[in-house]
Amino acid sequence: MGTTTAKKATSKKQSKEESQPKQRFDLHKALQEHFGFNKFKGTQEKVIESLLAGHDTFVIMPTGGGKSLCYQLPAMVMEGVAIIVSPLIALMKNQVDLVRGYSSNDEVAHFLNSTLTKKEIKEVHDDLLSGKTKMLYVAPETLTKQENLEFFSDLKLSFFAVDEAHCISEWGHDFRPEYRRLREMMTQINPDIPVIALTATATPKVQSDIIKNLDLQNTNVFISSFNRPNLYYEIQPKIKKSQTDENIVRFIKSMKSKSGIIYTLNRKTTEELAAILVANGVKAVAYHAGLDSKVRADRQDQFLNEDVQVICATIAFGMGIDKPDIRFVIHYNIPKSIENYYQETGRAGRDGMEGRCILYYSHKDVSKLEHLMRDKPLSEREVGAQLINETVAYAESGVCRRKVLMSYFGEEFTTENCGQCDNCKHPKERVEAKDEAVIVLKALKQLDERFATEYVVQIITGKLTPQIKMFRHEGITAFASGNQREPHFWNSLIRQMLLEGLLSKDIEEYGVLKFTKKGEAFLKKPKTFEIVLNNLYEEANADDEETAEASSGAATDEKLFEMLKELRQREAKKKNLPPFVIFLESSLQDMATLYPTNVADLDKCQGVSKGKAIRYGKPFVEMVAKYVEENNIEKPDDFVMKSVVNKSGNKVYIIQNTDKKVSLETIAKNKGWRIDEMLEEMETIAASGTKLNLDYAIDEMLDEDEQDEIIDYFKGCDTSSLQVAQEELSDHNFNWEQLKIMRIKFLSEYGM
Repeated sequence: MGTTTAKKATSKKQSKEESQPKQRFDLHKALQEHFGFNKFKGTQEKVIESLLAGHDTFVIMPTGGGKSLCYQLPAMVMEGVAIIVSPLIALMKNQVDLVRGYSSNDEVAHFLNSTLTKKEIKEVHDDLLSGKTKMLYVAPETLTKQENLEFFSDLKLSFFAVDEAHCISEWGHDFRPEYRRLREMMTQINPDIPVIALTATATPKVQSDIIKNLDLQNTNVFISSFNRPNLYYEIQPKIKKSQTDENIVRFIKSMKSKSGIIYTLNRKTTEELAAILVANGVKAVAYHAGLDSKVRADRQDQFLNEDVQVICATIAFGMGIDKPDIRFVIHYNIPKSIENYYQETGRAGRDGMEGRCILYYSHKDVSKLEHLMRDKPLSEREVGAQLINETVAYAESGVCRRKVLMSYFGEEFTTENCGQCDNCKHPKERVEAKDEAVIVLKALKQLDERFATEYVVQIITGKLTPQIKMFRHEGITAFASGNQREPHFWNSLIRQMLLEGLLSKDIEEYGVLKFTKKGEAFLKKPKTFEIVLNNLYEEANADDEETAEASSGAATDEKLFEMLKELRQREAKKKNLPPFVIFLESSLQDMATLYPTNVADLDKCQGVSKGKAIRYGKPFVEMVAKYVEENNIEKPDDFVMKSVVNKSGNKVYIIQNTDKKVSLETIAKNKGWRIDEMLEEMETIAASGTKLNLDYAIDEMLDEDEQDEIIDYFKGCDTSSLQVAQEELSDHNFNWEQLKIMRIKFLSEYGM
């Protein structure tokens, strides 16, 4: 859709339309001649006509919509050179390579940035002065140098293009302070040529910021639909890292060598994921800002040329990458904002064909994002927190993903079921929430529509914060009016009230909740209001630590798992051993998932060494084989997740260091483990039949009598739960670490 926003031109200078001679071109002929296309996409032609007529032009066009052509074609047909501001070196190189690919002359496009030598800079200058160059890509930092400003001032220029214009706004997902100075630098170079600003993602607030900060005059604004109908959106809870990694490997294997990107929050994870994929037969490389620029360029080219299938990347990768057949984008961590998410998922299916977008969500990742902002200025922290909350809202929402995304960008999606997201394909339970919606509206009314969601929820749930005390809002009737419900319920309800138009958010005062006419009418005469209940919050907030194998949730076959536990109990009594000495519950869970029907198959189960399989395994595999036959069960495929973690290396490392009596803290620190992670590793080693001598560490933690008491308890206990052990030994107040290390000692001495 196209809209036009008018602003009064300043009296300080002649209007750009008057200073620019009207240029007439056969655009379709030019499109065919310079780029080989027969027709324009969407609003491209109108955008180009606006720029050719000398208008400042603002373009919001989703990734894959053809933004680049909106300034590349005018640059080719207009007199002079277009200066294109671009935020990333990789993006500039990619765009220049693409433009040169369409032309017979390399001089047609250049970039100027910090990677060029003095000789290369001189060559670029010579081509600019000769008039051979039609497009010059520059970083915003390039424009800050006075010698460049003076050089550009002497050139015949056609227009300025500001790509990734959202970088100008602190509410945008890639805020770059240098973008704030673009207006003053463009004015110094040439105040009379038009400006085109382009972005793939911009909320109404960001749109306003871009127009204001670039001082766009009499602006023609073109907003394309944010709907990408070919993309499938899906959110998965990330409860256990190993399971998430395996799910990703299985998914990529199922995609049959189709290209994809995995986005992560940090550099270390990109390297780890790439290594896991390579170990499992997937051609993958890591990409992040910590790599040498040549390595980054090589890996980008490998991906574009399909020498590798998957790029594991931080957000340093992707902006402007013109690979049309990316079939999937996986977010390993929750992104910093919906703009980030939308732009990154937009890499998929740019050719209009299949695109799968999967986001793995956990509250721990949200906490990490919040932690990363702790040292930033208050205003930045507030903006960042708001953006993160919006992304969390999207992830936890039980309604159509498209509806949420498009609403965020100010566009209404009226289709009831998009059929291309997890929530529409697998609808969640709907419940009546008329009374609760009235509670929200009454609270908003009593708060004079002056606060954002977080504060409103605190009022409704009765959370007495310093801010609430300061405003004396604990005295209003809305305070604690909904304390029978959890905060995440009220957050979800408010999000759905926004989607249904009962509430709106103030653009200028970002996040402040306001009544709509529909909301006013609802409060006067409440009617049925059904909302979607979503259990992702509970799933993603589940404890993902394997505490004492107390849960059987990881088992694929619950019935078999319980049968195996009963068998373990019987076998333990025969041998006069605690059940966990025979097999850990995690080993039984693997048996109930993988269905091992012979002793050799048991080595695929964690915590089962060859010796332990031979010693204890026969009755277990016989039970599994009988169960499989009686229930006509098809065993899982032969896919075995190969880990890049060197388990034997870890085992040797732990044995060597415990033999040297190195402190547990030092052993863990040198491997980057938490203490609990290291103890889990040690227990797996001991449970599989290898003796560990930890007496030197135990003696510092427990006296001899305490050690004897715990050993006596383990000799007679029927459960492997350390929580139960803590309760039954409550007189001594033993902590988890003390009981865990004593169980490792017990396994080493009695489990051989």
